[in-house]
Amino acid sequence: MNGFGIVKGLFVTIKHFFTTYWVDLFHGKKNKTRAARRGMVDSAGLFTVQYPEEIIIPSEEFRVIPFLIYEVGENGVRKYRCTSCGICAKVCPTQCIYITRKKDEVTGKPILSPEEFYIDTDKCMNCGSCAEFCPFDAIKMDHDFEIATYERGETHIYSKEKLGKPLEYYAKIRPVNYASEEAVRHEKASVH
Repeated sequence: MNGFGIVKGLFVTIKHFFTTYWVDLFHGKKNKTRAARRGMVDSAGLFTVQYPEEIIIPSEEFRVIPFLIYEVGENGVRKYRCTSCGICAKVCPTQCIYITRKKDEVTGKPILSPEEFYIDTDKCMNCGSCAEFCPFDAIKMDHDFEIATYERGETHIYSKEKLGKPLEYYAKIRPVNYASEEAVRHEKASVH
């Protein structure tokens, strides 16, 4: 029968439309479980959310732009995990990462710490290769997607200070990944 596919598609749309009101009426809009599932393919009702009043909670593997992990020392100084090895810059498909390594003022030998670390967020395609290939777990992918501005150019080139976030932040946005990485880290430490 001609047009059956169109009728079937319209039925799915109408079903989602009325299911939205049915679920909202009996479960309420303020239900946190429903709010977390809203916008997902397997959720009941429409997929549309009223952004910014209603925000979908991103999944743990959601990724936007990279950030650098640092730990705060006893004297309050940031200790970045990055050793400026340059692997992230080499594997980046868009070549949006720029790193220079610190040098010892006396001997001139390189120090395992970045002097400069920049990411051009206009070029970054959020692939996560930099975080995946980092051998020191120094660079991770963030959940913060509200980074749009009206300017272009220099405002979207993030420096080491702007990219730096504490280890506690990473543990908060990716608790499962953090726990598994720390278990591996403790296992390696106990072997040595």
